[in-house]
This record gives sequence, C-alpha cells and structure tokens, in this order.
Amino acid sequence: MNAASSGPKSAPRSAPRPQPEPSPEDEGGTLILDDLPGHLIRRLQQVAVSLFAEEMEGAGADLTPVQYAALATVRAHPGIDQASLAGVIGYDRTTIGGVVERLEGKDLIRRIPSPSDRRLRQLFITPEGMALLVALSAPVLKVQERILEPLAPAERATLSKLLVKLVNATNELSRTPTRPALVRDEPRGPLRR
Repeated sequence: MNAASSGPKSAPRSAPRPQPEPSPEDEGGTLILDDLPGHLIRRLQQVAVSLFAEEMEGAGADLTPVQYAALATVRAHPGIDQASLAGVIGYDRTTIGGVVERLEGKDLIRRIPSPSDRRLRQLFITPEGMALLVALSAPVLKVQERILEPLAPAERATLSKLLVKLVNATNELSRTPTRPALVRDEPRGPLRR
C-alpha cells in the first residue's frame, strides 16, 4: 500500500446546493408584504407616477402618464380610433373617452369622423401636441433615469429585460391587455388588423 492510499478516503465533492427562495411568510405564517412582487410593483408604479408628475410640473406641462401614452400613440398611429388606442396602451375602453376629451380640450389632438364608418372618430395629433411631445422628451427620459438611478448599469439592463418579459408573458391576464394598432389600408380609409 502506498502512502497516498493509506489515509481515510474523503467524500467526493459535489456542487453547492442552490439556496431555497426566501419565503414571503414570517414565522407565524403571515405574509410579509415587502417580500411580495405584486406589492413591490405597485409601490414602484406609485414612484413612477410621482416622478412623472414632478417632471411634468417642472416642464410646465399638465399631462398624466396615461395622457402622455395616448398622445404618443396617436402620433405613432395617425387616424387610430379610441377603442384601438385603448388597446394599444392597455387602458380601459370605457374610460379612454375621458382621456381623449382632455387631450382634445388642450388642443393636443383632434377627432375626425371616419369616412368609412360614421360611428368611429379617428384621432390625429395637432401641431401643439407634436410640439409638446418633442418638449417632453427630455423630462420623460429623466423620469426613467430617476426610477433606475439606484441600480448599476448592468442591473438596469437586466431589470428592463425582465420587465418586458413579465409584461409580455402576462399581458392576457390583465383586465386591459394591450393589442396591436389597427393598420390603415389608405389614408383615412378602412381599418384592418
């Protein structure tokens, strides 16, 4: 027997075991609110809305996050109707009318009856609406930067990818899932999906 084989045999090394996910419950079986993703997402949404309002006030703009989303979508999809607008931004169809009315009242968009369907009103951005979108580019980007400021650059990229993945994977679970914009066959002509 040689010296190398005379000692006690050691157990083969195995890969470290993954640690279990922390439980969102305390010792008494009660859920810990600050460990629940839904609660944290709701809180982050509150922060995002607060920062948006602060930046809009600093820019002298009277616009909510939903109004901004609607205005940007009308610019991206000239002639979109209200129901389609609601689908694109994931907003309730019954309350999108109020958003559109406020934007129209601020002379940021205009509604024109559809030549192919008198029940539909097509939405178009006005020059004032376009100028506002351009002016708000920097403040809106600042909101995004402020939301992500506590994270390192790699963490920001990871979070953004994960948010897109979560939103896309859970879209149909929403009460207001997003839908693609309708495509226009010809300027102010019939709509198709």
